[in-house]
Amino acid sequence: MGELWAQMGSLMATIMFVYAMVERFLPTALRDTLQINSQKVMSLLYPYVQITFPEFSGERLKRSEAYTAIQTYLSENSSQLAKRLKAEVVKDSQNPLVLSMDDDEEVTDEFKGVKLWWAASKTATNPHAYSFSYYSPPDGKRYFKLTFHKKHRDLITVSYIKHVLEEGKEIGLRNRQRKLYTNNPSSGWYGYKQSKWSHIVFEHPATFETLAMEKRKKEEIMNDLVKFRNGKDYYAKIGKAWKRGYLLYGPPGTGKSTMIAAMANFMNYDVYDLELTAVKDNTELRKLLIETSSKAIIVVEDIDCSLDLTGQRNMKKENGSNNNEELDQELRDHLSRKEEEEGNKSSKVTLSGLLNFIDGIWSACGGERIIVFTTNFVDKLDPALIRTGRMDKHIELSYCRFEAFKVLAKNYLDANSHHLFPTIANLLQVTNVTPADVAENLMPKSLNEDVDTCLENLIHALEVIKEEKAKKKVEEKDKEEENNVHTVEDVKENGFIL
Repeated sequence: MGELWAQMGSLMATIMFVYAMVERFLPTALRDTLQINSQKVMSLLYPYVQITFPEFSGERLKRSEAYTAIQTYLSENSSQLAKRLKAEVVKDSQNPLVLSMDDDEEVTDEFKGVKLWWAASKTATNPHAYSFSYYSPPDGKRYFKLTFHKKHRDLITVSYIKHVLEEGKEIGLRNRQRKLYTNNPSSGWYGYKQSKWSHIVFEHPATFETLAMEKRKKEEIMNDLVKFRNGKDYYAKIGKAWKRGYLLYGPPGTGKSTMIAAMANFMNYDVYDLELTAVKDNTELRKLLIETSSKAIIVVEDIDCSLDLTGQRNMKKENGSNNNEELDQELRDHLSRKEEEEGNKSSKVTLSGLLNFIDGIWSACGGERIIVFTTNFVDKLDPALIRTGRMDKHIELSYCRFEAFKVLAKNYLDANSHHLFPTIANLLQVTNVTPADVAENLMPKSLNEDVDTCLENLIHALEVIKEEKAKKKVEEKDKEEENNVHTVEDVKENGFIL
């Protein structure tokens, strides 16, 4: 065995000596030719293909998206088999500390029965190139190297690499820290810190489990969301943009904003809270749409109050039918100046611009987006704004009933049943109280309040509402009878009763 190792050492020394002589004395052209031919010989003896994915690419050396996707894919899958790992702090991730392969480490992967190898490597850096720099020299250029048998070239280059990149991006989106965005005024879109959207971390705890709503209705909404999330191929097949619109309507305090948060947590989507009054015109509205990412919920809350979109068509009709000749010149000038001043101050987003924003040509830029409108008065909205194809699913969030109350009792008091529940159920049937009001009464206000106290407070509040409702009904009836009496007396005085 010792003789074998001695022979191997002698052979390696001879090879290194010959290589040094070739590098030193052979001309460049001859050396390149020799290297090409040697690689051809090696390819016959070494039937494997290698593909390199550098960390930085392009003229400006931007971090490669392919490298990031591969790193994420390997960290989630194959890197668990590596013996040497490195820890990195990843910004905007639910798992800020990510473990990945260390340099010069190799792991195996398998795809459709084909075995392949991933290696994390880096090129050496010439320290003399940075001898006059105030900064330390870079730690080499990192890259991933994929090795596989040449007979599987088509499978790896066509299917496997695409699978790795898509899976890596999907894992990255799944692990990212979700954000809540709001649009900036156009004056802040330019300059050193230009940005159309500002964001904070989205940390709303609402889920469908804690949402005060009937179980059947929640399951219907969740099934619709899952169908949409898995519908990429279906939307492409039918030729529609991969988006869906939801209209949430109902009285104030019925949980419309909570529903949006539950949808975002369920789908793992970012939320873009679009403030229409801060948008200058339709062009800026389209620019904001382009800047939104996929896997996002675009929200316009209180759409009936955001802009005077509902009355634009009626105003045009009324203005067209008015006879301006009946107004004197001074009044027309006053109205004209007032309209001009209001127009300069307010947003110039039109109903047509908003409709194009929802399902026009520009709405197809990007995919997997949900658009949500909320309103307290659905009847005030233009029918074109909420028709199917724009707001595909209309969800009514109404007053609290017993099934929704049980969810709130579980959330606030951890109570699944109680002897006061039947009384509350009867009162909820005859009173219109919002989930927000019920939740306020269920929340303990001091350390001395227990389940019984909170439920009794709710019963008292419901009884007060019931009494006020009955009192109001009696007053309306009395007023109606009084009006009828006055009507009869007026008729008698005018002599119309025979």
